Amino acid sequence: MQRTPNIRVQALNSHPPRFDGQFVLYWMTAFRRAQSNFALQRAIEWTHRLKRPLLVLEAIRANYRWSSERFHRFLIDGMIDNFTDFSRSNAMYYPYIETRPGQASGLIETLSKQACLIVSDDFPCFFHPKLYQRIVARWKCAVELVDSNAIVPMRLAERTFTVAHSYRRFMQKELVNHFPDFPMTEPLVDLTVPKLDAVDPMILRRWPALTLEHLSSFSLARLPIDHRVQPTSHKGGPREAIRILNRFVEERLTDYDKSRNRPDEDGASGLSPYLHFGHISPHQIFSKIAESCNWQPEKLAKPNGKMNGFWNLDTNREAFLDQLLTWREIGFNMCCREPNFDRYESLPLWAQTTLADHASDVRQYDYSMEQFENAETHDELWNAAQRQLVREGIIHNYLRMLWGKKILHWTKSPRDALGIMIELNNRFALDGRDPNSYSGIFWTLGRYDRAWGPERPIFGKIRYMTSESTAKKFKIAKYLKRFGKDEKDERNIKDESDIRDEKTRR
Repeated sequence: MQRTPNIRVQALNSHPPRFDGQFVLYWMTAFRRAQSNFALQRAIEWTHRLKRPLLVLEAIRANYRWSSERFHRFLIDGMIDNFTDFSRSNAMYYPYIETRPGQASGLIETLSKQACLIVSDDFPCFFHPKLYQRIVARWKCAVELVDSNAIVPMRLAERTFTVAHSYRRFMQKELVNHFPDFPMTEPLVDLTVPKLDAVDPMILRRWPALTLEHLSSFSLARLPIDHRVQPTSHKGGPREAIRILNRFVEERLTDYDKSRNRPDEDGASGLSPYLHFGHISPHQIFSKIAESCNWQPEKLAKPNGKMNGFWNLDTNREAFLDQLLTWREIGFNMCCREPNFDRYESLPLWAQTTLADHASDVRQYDYSMEQFENAETHDELWNAAQRQLVREGIIHNYLRMLWGKKILHWTKSPRDALGIMIELNNRFALDGRDPNSYSGIFWTLGRYDRAWGPERPIFGKIRYMTSESTAKKFKIAKYLKRFGKDEKDERNIKDESDIRDEKTRR
């Protein structure tokens, strides 16, 4: 069986594997799929080494921050797919959903007493790092975290990259010198250890495993989660993720470089929610792109840090791979190396300085969290983007940048703006609570960017954007019709660059 690269494996304690344990436990928390998953692959390696069966636990807590019907529904869709995939293998699948806060407390610790060791997912964001720090000390067996986040191993870099160019050059050098190992596409095929007979009945009585029928008819109404944030039309799960990937490659990739930024067109890949919830891996996406044009690693050009030309592919594929391997992966580099990645203080010093210089500038508009959430600003294009976020759990690719810039423009302080962006994004976005998502939010305040001129009120040297200039650059009529104003909203897009009184200070 193919071995998982050591650079992707992190031991959380000094306990050796227990050879008298009953099973190897894979605790699936971030890479919620049975395909192209280094963590699952590593767990299967241990089953062969220890000659013990594999138990896969996938659980959903009730009281994680921002828990809602939207996210629960997406996760349960994935559990239904996983139930089917694991049932066809020698792995025992254990799906569990809390129905009250704290109900799952003690489950992992109890299983750890019977396990040879625990393998789990090395995800550097949201509740995952603090969760492991808090509970792993109580476990009496070996614990490993495995990185299956990105093409280039997350912990390979020995520095935090502050601009995309430098990360891109690093990534390109790594690929040219040694193209990374990919996970096995179907690791369960190699699981030859006999299936676990049953989970301890005492455990199941306290924490009952769900059947496929239970998952398929599971009612969210009885859960203590946010019922105001409703599920969207986007179905979750590995099968849907593959369908979205195939549609993108077959129908949208040929015009991706231009269409992804046009609000009236649906040109983005649509894969970010599935990447966030672990229903698809970047390796699967990369392999599909490569397969579509018979690409091989021998085609890589000399590293130069540039967006185009490195892959020796057409402009559209080059643009997409830059999003997948540069802009997505630089966020994982930040989150795994900087504990304060989600704090204002993590911004570049130049950005903090220029925002401080303009902190007392007069704001023409000062909206509250509720006004932003309800899309009650004077700017109909911004309101449309917010409505899309609330209704669909996504924002159009280009308008997501404008969305963040205007929150900075219309809020009392940059710190308040950051708090509002994080709250709205993480509450409503299907791809929120993710390194890539935090990169986008902090980019609006200067992360991965440079100082721009001319220096402006409120923004200082932070890159400036307006709805009026966006409307001139792109067609937006269809987008506004789809997510536009209601009967009570008769305000129009306003060109804020013409507001002169913003140049005065308090």
